[in-house]
Amino acid sequence: MSLVTGRRRSREIRGQVAYHGTGIAVAIFFLAPFVITLLASFRHGTEARLPPLPPWPTNGISVDSYRSLDSFGAGIWQHTLNSLIVSLATVVLTVVISLLAGYGFSRYRFPLKNVFFILIIATLMIPFQSILTPLFIILAKLGLNNSLFGLTLVYVTLQLPFSVFMMRNAFDAVPKEIEEAARIDGAHDLKMLVLVLLPLVLPGVATVAIFAFLNAWNEFLAALVLLSSNEKYTLPVLMMAVRAGRLGAINWGAVQAGVAVMTIPCLIVFLVLQRYYMRGLMAGAVK
Repeated sequence: MSLVTGRRRSREIRGQVAYHGTGIAVAIFFLAPFVITLLASFRHGTEARLPPLPPWPTNGISVDSYRSLDSFGAGIWQHTLNSLIVSLATVVLTVVISLLAGYGFSRYRFPLKNVFFILIIATLMIPFQSILTPLFIILAKLGLNNSLFGLTLVYVTLQLPFSVFMMRNAFDAVPKEIEEAARIDGAHDLKMLVLVLLPLVLPGVATVAIFAFLNAWNEFLAALVLLSSNEKYTLPVLMMAVRAGRLGAINWGAVQAGVAVMTIPCLIVFLVLQRYYMRGLMAGAVK
């Protein structure tokens, strides 16, 4: 009996070692690019202009790469501010609109409701590049070309189909008995949505916010086409200029510093909201 128990424990130990070892190996594989980028961004002087391998500084830690990055365009702070304004505005507008639309599609009955919902989801199949020219013309007619607000509206429009789908699923997962109890207590639609239902669909809201922020923060093509003033460019457009270099000479230190600056906000947003992320993706999967 003890021999069987010993073999069983041995198999369990080997399984645990294999499980945790695989997890550590996968984590190292995914974290290595970020660590290499961060180390390479702190190399000193002329060393920073060399290709990023080996990544570690050999002449001490320096912020020369970040100073070089700040010399491109209107400065790293201006372009970072532009990206933050566009990304945060996209998150706010997307969350508010998709929250109201998801609640309407989930709880109200109106003619052609399913048809409208299918039409919204069907827009996910349209390639963004195919509608870029019409969007440019529309923004020009509205006087919103070369505008951060116009760029934000484009990002919100592109993000809404997925966001409405997520929020409808999130509301579908909330039992209607909770809503009926709130109505008996005197809560009306808007009050009930904000005070009763919103805390219950926070995972869905967090998922929508994460996707909206990441897509707006990293989007390049629309910002390149719809913006024409150097001081209004977002970080991805700035990084194109940094990657192209000056007169064919690429400052690899500035490239790595730019990648680090672009990566850190994405990591912060995901780490802050990750506890809601998986629950938001699974909302409505089991009814």
